[in-house]
Amino acid sequence: MSSTMQAVVKAQAAPGIEMREVPVPSPGPGEVLVRVQAVSVCGTDLHIFNWDPWAQWRVHPPLIPGHEFSGVVAGVGAGVQAVKEDDRVSAEMHVACGKCMQCRTGQAHICQQVQILGIDADGAFGSYAIIPESNIWKLPPSTPYEHASLLDPLGNAVHSVLAGPIASQTAVVTGCGAIGLMSIAVAKACGAAKVFAVEVNARRRGVATTMGADLVLDPAVDDVEEQIMGATGGTGVDVLLEMSGHPAATRTGFGLLRKGGRASLLGIPSEPFELDVARDIIFKGAVVHGINGRKMYETWFQMEALLATGKIDLEPIITHRLKLSEFPQAMELLRKGEAIKVVMKPE
Repeated sequence: MSSTMQAVVKAQAAPGIEMREVPVPSPGPGEVLVRVQAVSVCGTDLHIFNWDPWAQWRVHPPLIPGHEFSGVVAGVGAGVQAVKEDDRVSAEMHVACGKCMQCRTGQAHICQQVQILGIDADGAFGSYAIIPESNIWKLPPSTPYEHASLLDPLGNAVHSVLAGPIASQTAVVTGCGAIGLMSIAVAKACGAAKVFAVEVNARRRGVATTMGADLVLDPAVDDVEEQIMGATGGTGVDVLLEMSGHPAATRTGFGLLRKGGRASLLGIPSEPFELDVARDIIFKGAVVHGINGRKMYETWFQMEALLATGKIDLEPIITHRLKLSEFPQAMELLRKGEAIKVVMKPE
């Protein structure tokens, strides 16, 4: 094994990124060295690339980004027992402290001191990555590496959909990026009666149909409220899965939610916005869930079980395959809205 590797590095507190030759990291006690086989690009990586206000607040260069990946165990540090060399793996990239109130009461996914690999510490945009043993997730032989690199966002979708009842329920997904599209497939696989999708991007609308949506609408053209309220007998949907973070989409979603319905909110707004809390939540008796990451590790077991059924196909979400050195092209595809998921392979 070479002593150096190519990696995408956020070297400076400024827009842009660069490829660098960096040392291959060595696993310390309790750590696992993974040879990366596939790594996918998240919208968070675009924030880091653009160096927007969120990135300026959160990220401290130099940093190797990347938090959605899969690979093969290449080495282990002292004391590692759960995995061995050549195991096929992915990982939960939220590293919880294990000591705070949330961690000690089964809510490690909202740990007070969480560190995210690829954001707060080096991640997977390189030939190798270091992962704590406790965060490693072994892959079944049947899971392709490219699909396994999507387990992080798939976990967000599973967490959102299964935050409440979904079988025999009607649901609307507002925002059909990768996680929204996965949410459609998860909801259908879990027995949702009907799933409606609302999305402005034509390519994403097409994939929403492929993922199983019963009705796909363009809010710029279609009368979303009229069509979905009509399709639900005027009652509204049982479940809102808000994946966009867009104020208008969120308001539309709450307007479609029936009295006593459940809203799972995953999309992150770029800034605060106004919502009629009295009308849309209080008087409706709505149950609202804020979705942050995946439950550790309940969601991972749910994901594995769902994928084993064969009812969820992640392939339609992968729109581009690039080399890791083509990272700037991936950023441009995402910026233009031409890509859903870009999966890259280190050279």
